[in-house]
Amino acid sequence: MGVEGCTKCIKYMLFFFNFIFWLAGCVILGVSLWLRHDQKTSSLLDLKYDGTEAPSTFYISVYILIAVGAVMMFVGFLGCYGAIQESQCLLGTFFACLVILFACEVAAGIWGFIHKDKISKELINFYDNVYDRGLIETATDKKQAAATVLKAFHESLQCCGKGFTTSVLTSWTTDLCPEKQGLKLQDNCHDKISALFTEKIYLIGIAALVVAVIMIFEMIFSMVLCCGIRNSPVY
Repeated sequence: MGVEGCTKCIKYMLFFFNFIFWLAGCVILGVSLWLRHDQKTSSLLDLKYDGTEAPSTFYISVYILIAVGAVMMFVGFLGCYGAIQESQCLLGTFFACLVILFACEVAAGIWGFIHKDKISKELINFYDNVYDRGLIETATDKKQAAATVLKAFHESLQCCGKGFTTSVLTSWTTDLCPEKQGLKLQDNCHDKISALFTEKIYLIGIAALVVAVIMIFEMIFSMVLCCGIRNSPVY
């Protein structure tokens, strides 16, 4: 015979929240894998020009997310099993894992807030470097390589040029700008690059906030359940 009364209710609530936590881990793992293999993003971050590569900061963040999702799935399973078995040892281990995960999430959130514009700025700098060198380059092979990189940006993001002036000039004087309904696009790539990563950062932020709230409830319930098991007369 196990715990009774309110503690039994908390036991099943903890199991429910852990199941949600496990599902959240699955979602984060799935979203991070999608971010890693998203065609629009990967087509830009895999570009190279004259020995220079696109910045890898975004991929580093995604790999961290993949690891977090996998760990969340394991911890969620541990919490579910510990709650059903009413094991103080498993629940204590689960609580310790939650504290570590919560601290890591807070640290990652602070780091992300401080560097939230770094990824887009790095990619914008890479685009500007290729754009400027492509204009002044005299060697045919290097000029063609620059044009290939620029076209990848322009077609993926449906943009052209660094700003309004360069967008108009590029669309008038080159064939690098994509067309829409027979007209060359003149949206600048700086805004498009910023918007691309801003949308993804917001998506990650919302997911992290939901997970943090679930983790707080789980820490509370796991400690209450541990106390209830220890004070239960059957033990």
